[in-house]
This record gives sequence, structure tokens and C-alpha cells, in this order.
Amino acid sequence: MRFREGTAMTRRLREYGNLIGGELRPAADGGALDSIDPATGEVWARVPRGRAADAEAAVAAARAAFPAWSALPAAARASYLRKVAEVFARHARELAELETRDNGRVISETAGRDLPGMTHLWNAAAAECVRAAEGRGVDFGPGVQGVTRREPYGVTVGIIPWNSPISTLSAKAAWALAAGNTVIIKPAEQAAVSSLRVGELLREVLPPGVLNIVSGLGEEVGDPLVRSRGVDKVSLTGSVDTAKIITRASADALKPLALELGGKSPNIVFADADLDRAAPGVTTQAIFTPNAGQICYGGSRVLIQRPVYEEMIERMRAIAAGIRLGDPMSPDTTMGPIVSREQYERVTSYLEIGVKEGAELVFGGRSGAELVEERLAGGYWVEPTLFATTDNGLRICQEEIFGPVAVAIPFDTEEEAVAIANDSSYGLAAGVWTRDLGTAHRMFRALEAGTVWINTFRKVLFPLEGTKDSGYGNDSLLAYTREKAGLFEF
Repeated sequence: MRFREGTAMTRRLREYGNLIGGELRPAADGGALDSIDPATGEVWARVPRGRAADAEAAVAAARAAFPAWSALPAAARASYLRKVAEVFARHARELAELETRDNGRVISETAGRDLPGMTHLWNAAAAECVRAAEGRGVDFGPGVQGVTRREPYGVTVGIIPWNSPISTLSAKAAWALAAGNTVIIKPAEQAAVSSLRVGELLREVLPPGVLNIVSGLGEEVGDPLVRSRGVDKVSLTGSVDTAKIITRASADALKPLALELGGKSPNIVFADADLDRAAPGVTTQAIFTPNAGQICYGGSRVLIQRPVYEEMIERMRAIAAGIRLGDPMSPDTTMGPIVSREQYERVTSYLEIGVKEGAELVFGGRSGAELVEERLAGGYWVEPTLFATTDNGLRICQEEIFGPVAVAIPFDTEEEAVAIANDSSYGLAAGVWTRDLGTAHRMFRALEAGTVWINTFRKVLFPLEGTKDSGYGNDSLLAYTREKAGLFEF
């Protein structure tokens, strides 16, 4: 497992507390979890193992803070959010290093992409505060006027994943706070340290109870949060299975949900594509190097038109050969470890499944200590791996692996590419590589995906909203408000 209950051997490690009502607190019953560095397999920190009492305390704090926070003028809320952005800017390197050590995401990603993006996001949310209450008017005739206004939900819960904690914390908290809600963040138990450190920093700039962060296991602290009558909306970034649990748990309260779930995104390369752009775009940014393939929208089904199939495969092979596994803190490392032993075992099981299903192993397929230097031998390592098949029905084509494992599938016609791409229970994202504007627009319309990138991948993220098993709803300003209608007759 990626985490385990704290032991006496780890008492000298850095210990983090939950942020509840502006205070840093251990779990109410004193429980703790060990946080494990996935690059070494060693314990390096301890986080609270929150339970129902901690969930209840966080909900009470958020409810108590909501009236004053929601009543603030937009300019005042914006001022607070700009201060948050300044904190992220001042502590960017520290937070990037914490996240890299906690989940193995390489430092070039956390420091070079994630943290600068979060400063921008919080400033953008501050700029949008004034729009949170915007409504509209409708004239129904003499003496009758209809109006609407947008209002915050109240207390919102954001359940975030382990693969990019600070980014998803910010996406859920910034827009919810801008709209006038108060927030409780439940980080994944596998990688909670960076989120808890954010709590330590932001307690100095936000009013008590406006933002609360509570760590622990999903069934022990996440479930009470979702079920609480004091929570008005829940936003999850996570797995389909977790979404189903949350949906059932929230049913009695008819709680609105936003669910950003998994993906098995197609990455479609047409024969007319610029392969100098497509090959690295497909091989690195879409599949392997972003967090060792542990990204929900990764383009792990590579559909290649037959005239360029062999050339594209060879280009991918050459690029993958240059990917460097190793210490995620090193700027020279381009791919880090799998986040936990549990996830490592899942990913490596798919290496076996692909071979048993009869797919061709094009490159990769190795895992374990042989891939890295001796001091990292205890980590969770899988090399970039590509299978090839003509059967999109294989498990490696249909199931989300969440690791550096992709599959190449040839196609002949545009219609065939659409059919293969849409033959999936998921619909989060897709990529299309072509020089033809008409092809690009037809594919954009035909693909069943919440986001479609043309001649790029992961360049800019709109609020992600999936289709099918990839969920529904998003994290944006309007998503954290509901519309109230009024009819005035005089």
C-alpha cells in the first residue's frame, strides 16, 4: 500500500496537521498515516488519519464561516484570493518539491508547469469574483419584471487525487471561494503532504473556516463528508468506482455533484500530420512523461493512419528510448516512479495482460529496480511501454491503466478512426493531428470527448468536463453557483 498507519519508528518525521477552522490539528483520535516516497519506498512524513469527528469539525467550521464570507463584497473576496496567489508565488519551489517527493511527479513538471499555473489560476479567480452574482433580467410586460441572480451553494467539498494534488486543490478551492462558498478539501491519502502544507500557509491569509483541509482514508473521513447534511456540493476528481460510491452516499441529501473521472483518450494521427510535432506530442506530453502516465486525460490509445503507421511507431520508439527514469528531484529526469506499490502492481499486471491478450510488445515492458540506480531500488518503476494491436476490444485498449503503458492501433479512413475512438466507455479527452482544417473540424464534432486538442495535447486545460464514464460537471466559477429566479410585479 502507498500509505500505512503511523508507527513508533516514524515519530521523528515531519508531521502535518489538518486545517480546521483556521487551526492546525492532529486527527481527533490521534491517528496518523505514514507517507511514502515512491522513488525510494521509504517513509518520509506523517499525515493525520482523519475520521468522522474530524469531518464533522470541518463541516461545522465551514458552516460557521460561510455567512460572513459569502456576504463580503466581490472586491474584498478578490483581495483575499490575490493574497493566496502571492503565497503560491513565494512558496512555489517548496511546494513543488513537496509534491515531487510525495507522488513522484518530476520536478520539471511541478516547478516548471504546475506551480506557476496555480499562481495564475488564483489571480484569474480573483479577477472573476465580480461575475459570481451576475444575473439577467426579463421584461414580461408593464409592471412585471423577471430577474435572476447567482448565489453560492454554501459549503463545498473537494475530493482530490494523488497525481496532481496542488493543481486540483486550487481548481476546486479558487473558483468555489471566488463564488462565495466555503471549502473543505479532502486530499488523497497516498499524497496528502503538499495539500496540508498549503493549509499551513493559507491559514495566515484566509479567515478561519473559509478553507479547511482534512486528510485520511476515503471510507473513514471522505464518506462522512459526502453524507453530511451540512455539505451543499461535492466535487470529485478521481476514479469511476469512487464516483459511484460518492453518488450513492450523497443520494439521501440529493446533493449536487461534479465528477471528473478517468479516461482512455484516443490520440489520432492522420497521414497528413506534421510528424515532427505529432511524434513528441503523442509520445511524451500525452502518454509517458507527465507523471509516468498517471494522468486521467492521457492519450494512451494512439490511432495511426496506415500510410504513416510504421514511421510513427519508429519515431515513438526513438523518443521513448531517450526518456530518463530516475530521481524525480533531478532536473535531468523526465519520468518518475509510479505513486505507490498498489498502483505499481496494477500497472505491471497490465504488462502481463497485454502479452496474454496477444498484443505485440513494441517496446518497454520492464519494471522494477533494474531500471534505476541502486539508491532508488526500493521505488516503484515501470519503463515507457507500447503495445500494438488491431483489436480495440482488448483490455489494454478499454481499461484505464493509469501508468506509462500505451497501445497503437492502425486505421484506414476517417470514419474508422471515429468509430475506434468512440468505442470506449470513457469520454474525457482526445487528440487529433492533421494539417487539414476540414478534418480537424469534423473530428472535433464527431469525437465523444469533453476536450479535443488539435495538433497539440495538454497545452491548455479548459475546465475538464467528461462524457460517459468520464463523468460530468466541472470546476469553474459558474459551476460553484446556482441560479435564483425572482418575479416582481408592481
